[in-house]
Amino acid sequence: MENIGVHNCFGSFFRTLRKEKKITLRQFCKMAAADPGNISKMERSVWPPPQDRAILERYAKTLEIAEGTDEWYQFFDLAAADCGIVPHDLMSDEKVVEMLPAFFRTLRGQKPTEAEMRAVAEKIRRS
Repeated sequence: MENIGVHNCFGSFFRTLRKEKKITLRQFCKMAAADPGNISKMERSVWPPPQDRAILERYAKTLEIAEGTDEWYQFFDLAAADCGIVPHDLMSDEKVVEMLPAFFRTLRGQKPTEAEMRAVAEKIRRS
């Protein structure tokens, strides 16, 4: 399997998974009840990935991605990131949402407060 970590957009990740399974674009579309033109545009990053969870799950299952695997999370995370949103499962966790401002500041190279660092450390310990 190609290194799944090298993909920074949903379309290229999706195409790589499909090709690794030796599924043509038309075969995938028939199995997933999808439009070939739309999937082609999505794979080329001309169109954004769908945000409807049911559609993404149908695509993931058609690509035989096992739920809960790294590929599964990368699939959904890239779909969200390509649309500029935080993944839905993370937004449903109140504690994670509380830590997002500190996380964003850290990504920008700004130091989080000591209280924020303790909260993150505590969250990691409980995981």
